[in-house]
Amino acid sequence: MSELTAVTFDLWQTLLLDNRELGRARAQVRLDGAQRALSLEGETYDIEHIRQAYRACYRHCHRVREEGLDVSFREQVELFIDYIEPGLVQRLDAGVAQEIERVYADSIFDHPPVLHPDALTTLQGVRDMGLRLGLISNTGMTPGVTFRQLLGQMGALEYFDVLTFSDEVKLTKPSCEIFEMTLRALDAEPVNTVHVGDHVKNDVEGAKRCGLRTLWIEGFYEREDPSDSASQPDVSVNGLGEALAGIRSIAAGS
Repeated sequence: MSELTAVTFDLWQTLLLDNRELGRARAQVRLDGAQRALSLEGETYDIEHIRQAYRACYRHCHRVREEGLDVSFREQVELFIDYIEPGLVQRLDAGVAQEIERVYADSIFDHPPVLHPDALTTLQGVRDMGLRLGLISNTGMTPGVTFRQLLGQMGALEYFDVLTFSDEVKLTKPSCEIFEMTLRALDAEPVNTVHVGDHVKNDVEGAKRCGLRTLWIEGFYEREDPSDSASQPDVSVNGLGEALAGIRSIAAGS
């Protein structure tokens, strides 16, 4: 086997642990913030109406992401505003839209996900192996710039040589393009890289199809067909705390 030179990590449910309650709380912060900002401009909308617009925006972005693409964060917020009322973005003062964008992004600081307790040890262990480190994340409702701030506060940002966020490159996993651009930035070849993540479609099937080796963290998703070679990772582990040993086993050709 070729020698490993790089490891790329997924973010959600790999390095950061989140749950539905936190997600709902962040959503409510966004809705309340949008309603407040709009009302100060004389634009009054019922919170349930704003919630429906938020859901419509989510569905719109989800359809885009299903095609392996993404929208920029600003585009996402503008879609949300225009789902509240068509043409509302153009009618609003720029400062109001910027305030909605700020609240939308910063809600993650109000209800943050938790850094996995084994994250820093694992990242340091990969560093100690002499491997380059990348992050590849589908961002969803939070922009990459905000994730950088969050990871910096958590002490994780400094470990990465390259960070690729879907809203910034307008591509999502499992498309090969987002893996390929990250590897180019890392000066790494797919066969010399291990991708670590929890999502079967995005982190196992996607990375494997692009020629990377794969380490799957079990427990969050299931393989629909365990006999399907396309979703068979090189190594499976029960948690991030076992990932370093798994990477070492791949490096050793086990």
